[in-house]
Amino acid sequence: MPVIPFRGVITALVTPFAGGRVDETAFVALIERQIAAGAHGLVPVGTTGETATLSHQEHRRVVELCVQVAAGRVPVIAGAGSNATDEAISLVRHAKDAGAQGALVVTPYYNRPSQEGLYRHFEAISAAVDLPMLVYNVPSRTSVDIANETLARLAALPNIVGVKDATGDMARASQQRRLCGENWVMLSGDDPSALGYMAHGGHGCISVTANVAPVACATFFNACMAGEWAEALSWQDKLIGLHKALFLDASPAPTKFALAHLGLCAPDCRLPIAPCAEGVKKDILGAMATAGVL
Repeated sequence: MPVIPFRGVITALVTPFAGGRVDETAFVALIERQIAAGAHGLVPVGTTGETATLSHQEHRRVVELCVQVAAGRVPVIAGAGSNATDEAISLVRHAKDAGAQGALVVTPYYNRPSQEGLYRHFEAISAAVDLPMLVYNVPSRTSVDIANETLARLAALPNIVGVKDATGDMARASQQRRLCGENWVMLSGDDPSALGYMAHGGHGCISVTANVAPVACATFFNACMAGEWAEALSWQDKLIGLHKALFLDASPAPTKFALAHLGLCAPDCRLPIAPCAEGVKKDILGAMATAGVL
């Protein structure tokens, strides 16, 4: 059996703010909470980490701090994508220099490149930096969908090790597994469908919900990885409401509201993400209670 370097629940960490600045004290506490709860890995400065509104200096500092605090206890996969290939290379190079175990590189947004352009983008990054990289495919945000056939080409490159698939398309997971080979890392980027993704041969999930319910999410993915599907289904039923509730408003505003309710950080987001709408807070708290967080 191949050794899969990234597996289980890998938390897409929020970036806490206080007074308009990154709240490093709260961030450290969130990391420690995740590790204590059994998270299998951490992703700083991804979409949930509001990387789009961080300065480059803030981005780099958050990665460095996450690596420092994790201290090798769990792998850190640093968000490092851009729609400019040279900028993506710079961010991946920084992730390596900071000591991250991997980089999460989103498909180029806004540019809408062809499949050949997507291939050459990731090929250039792979050639420039010797660090394991996951291709982040999230068409709902980027307006571009990387095809399984293109991923199969990328799987042959030395530093492209897998995918974060946020399409929610179960059929493509099985097809991709066959095309990309047994060493290809397959992580879901969609909490609600992660159970199905795991059953189709996935290895884990880069999870938003784990920010709020890390113990429950770790238990769920441990059950999946052990093939204990009845237990996994039981946890799915407890968590599905929270998976949905955390996207009742623009992410990560609901997640930050939930964390603030738990006393873990301020609810602050950066514009254009507005504070969590009052009308959905009751639903979020109800879902937290069902998941056993409250």
